[in-house]
Amino acid sequence: MITFRDRMARGTSRTGWLESRHSFSFGEYRDPQHMGFRSLRVINEDRVVPGAGFPTHGHRDMDILSIVLEGTLEHKDSLGNGTRIRPGEVQRMSAGTGIRHSEFNPSTAEPVHFLQIWIIPERSGLPPSYEQREFPLDERRGSLRLVASPDGAQGSLTVHQDARVFIGSLGAGEKVTYAVAPDRGVWLQVARGIVALNGTEMREGDGAAAEHETALALEADTDTEVLLFDLG
Repeated sequence: MITFRDRMARGTSRTGWLESRHSFSFGEYRDPQHMGFRSLRVINEDRVVPGAGFPTHGHRDMDILSIVLEGTLEHKDSLGNGTRIRPGEVQRMSAGTGIRHSEFNPSTAEPVHFLQIWIIPERSGLPPSYEQREFPLDERRGSLRLVASPDGAQGSLTVHQDARVFIGSLGAGEKVTYAVAPDRGVWLQVARGIVALNGTEMREGDGAAAEHETALALEADTDTEVLLFDLG
């Protein structure tokens, strides 16, 4: 069974410097029908204007992935990390027993457009940690590239949960099929472009939850980027 989450049905929040769309309940957006999917708790699509960002704030007991689609995101945290995240890179921050960080758009001219993803770890009280890695386009083109997993397989980032995260970059007309193991659930998020999932069209911002499926067939109508979450 596949349940689609329309992009226009997502929660929204706006300030003078931030526009955010929430696939699941987050902040002041409360929707008991959309509290997450298995261990996937948050998918926020954020756009931050030049020279602005999230001031220093804290997190606990959450694995947070940041994926930049356009622009540059500057990160600083209480572990001493200070980095910039660009398209093609993925950041994983495990908040564990507690971490403080800020996220900022360092550009004076260009907005930053990124996805922030929260995955509930398998247990609380883990030590906080941080990883960032580049996954070049040629590793993702026409396929699903593993970017996060419990064991860091294939050079992926490590998450503390039975979850595997893939990014796929498909050109118009390209197809890929993902085999789903028994008792697994899959969430698909369209980051950009237009793609058909088992024959149903999805556009940028759309999501879909798949349960009790054996295979998911993707066919791109345009240049498309998707995130696939394989969850225990």
